[in-house]
Amino acid sequence: MTAATEALASSEAFSGAIQNVDLVMQFDVSDAPTGAASVYNVAIADGTATVASGANEDADVTVSNDYDTAVAIAKGDLNTQMAFMSGKLKVAGNLAKLMMNQNVVSHFATALAPMDVTF
Repeated sequence: MTAATEALASSEAFSGAIQNVDLVMQFDVSDAPTGAASVYNVAIADGTATVASGANEDADVTVSNDYDTAVAIAKGDLNTQMAFMSGKLKVAGNLAKLMMNQNVVSHFATALAPMDVTF
């Protein structure tokens, strides 16, 4: 998770997008190769973002998808909006807050795309 936090911090576009943003996104990935669900979260506040394993009780939104969808999004092969519209990605929580920060979500996916991601 440290590498993901560092990748976000080194992305000028993501860093610019999170200024004055207070948002906690939780990600639930089912069907991971380990056979168990994987849960991680991204907490954004005061111009910084931290990626951590596990659930965050302060999550504004929870994004749920299966492993294949998570990998495709992480690699940049699948756009988050297309995944949502096709039903491959589900969102619960404060949807208005997520939509207000769609720019953050776009830059989040782009910043992490070069990483070799496992869940």
